[in-house]
Amino acid sequence: MTLIDSRPGIKAAYRALSARTGTHVDADAAVTRLGPPLEEEIRRWFPAEWVAEISELYRELYPEHAITGTLAMPGAREAVDAVHAAGGRAVVVTAKYEPNAKLHLAHLGIAADAVIGSLWAEGKAEALREHGARVYVGDHTGDVRGAHTAGALSVAVATGPCGADELRAAGADVLLGDLTDFPSWLDRYLAGGADGAAASA
Repeated sequence: MTLIDSRPGIKAAYRALSARTGTHVDADAAVTRLGPPLEEEIRRWFPAEWVAEISELYRELYPEHAITGTLAMPGAREAVDAVHAAGGRAVVVTAKYEPNAKLHLAHLGIAADAVIGSLWAEGKAEALREHGARVYVGDHTGDVRGAHTAGALSVAVATGPCGADELRAAGADVLLGDLTDFPSWLDRYLAGGADGAAASA
């Protein structure tokens, strides 16, 4: 939940999955564990041999049930605008299925320069390096690890499943309360001698 609050939409998608499969998924519990790949949550509710099939079904149900219920996080558009105003590129690197991530951003009018999906934690580093990201903004300890693996500055926001203490203990270089603090932080960061290089969220 760095740029979007997908909890309402994801709850609806899990409830649709339960209705379709006849297997109860506790949607309220599931949305407290957002961040890791979908398959990790699916394994909690379905046999291992069904995980790939059920994950694919969930992704098929997602556009109908999850997009319109999802909201932009406070400050999300302004954070992306601040990167652009500084001459940088806003690149979204996410564990979410890429087509669905793009649907979210289009629906909410968040103008990312690139979207790379289905990457988690250290796996995000390849995309971050490919796009020359010097700053990676995230809300999970996995995002901190991804930033550090890529050699990027880890800027963490305590708006997701990981609290401030947990993010700090994971090694976040910068800790912000939420994205509304990002534009002023970026101004200070750039004033310290950085240029408008790519920032990712």
